[in-house]
Amino acid sequence: MTRPAFYLPVVCACLLAQAPPLERPANGRMDSSEILRTPDGRNRTEMILKAEHEASMKDVDTMRKLIEDVKIDMEKNDRHVLSVGTLKKLDDIEKLSKKIRGRMKRF
Repeated sequence: MTRPAFYLPVVCACLLAQAPPLERPANGRMDSSEILRTPDGRNRTEMILKAEHEASMKDVDTMRKLIEDVKIDMEKNDRHVLSVGTLKKLDDIEKLSKKIRGRMKRF
């Protein structure tokens, strides 16, 4: 494993360990006194959800472009031929879908 590839998971783990977990009561709603706020008074959870939604929309757009590229590659190639580039695009589509699914399961 190369050094940058090794450090990325370590840095991500450190950042996730520093973030306080969001606890929800049994009914799923947080009391107004329990809502986490930023220093300027905005709702932290709403800001995170909005940012993750925007990131998911960007990833969906990227997936759509990759799917169109794969479709074009499949139409122009023979049934026995599949390029390495097409396989890479399919792997990228899978990674993006897992990333989006992970974001949606978080809250």
